[in-house]
Amino acid sequence: MSQSLVTLICSPSLERPITDWLLEHESSSGFTSIQAYGHGSDPATFTLIEQVEGRKEQVIFQIHIASNQENDFIKNLKESFKGTGIHYWLAPVIQAGHLDKP
Repeated sequence: MSQSLVTLICSPSLERPITDWLLEHESSSGFTSIQAYGHGSDPATFTLIEQVEGRKEQVIFQIHIASNQENDFIKNLKESFKGTGIHYWLAPVIQAGHLDKP
């Protein structure tokens, strides 16, 4: 079965709502969240402090899903978080597994 990696980038204020949504979503058997800083070319989205620092706090979510579920997953995500400015991308997973298993 082919698999995909969904990556979401959002503001820290959306961390809890997205976490709750992912925990309730059937196609997500698990995910990773990472605190990060965004460095973008659109300073209009930065506060004055963020403009001075040259970075913006962000949260990254990575979700490993079956490729045949990715369209429904993204559609449901868009419906649930319309207007929130979440950035996403999909990438194929070439190989995945646990290092302690054959």
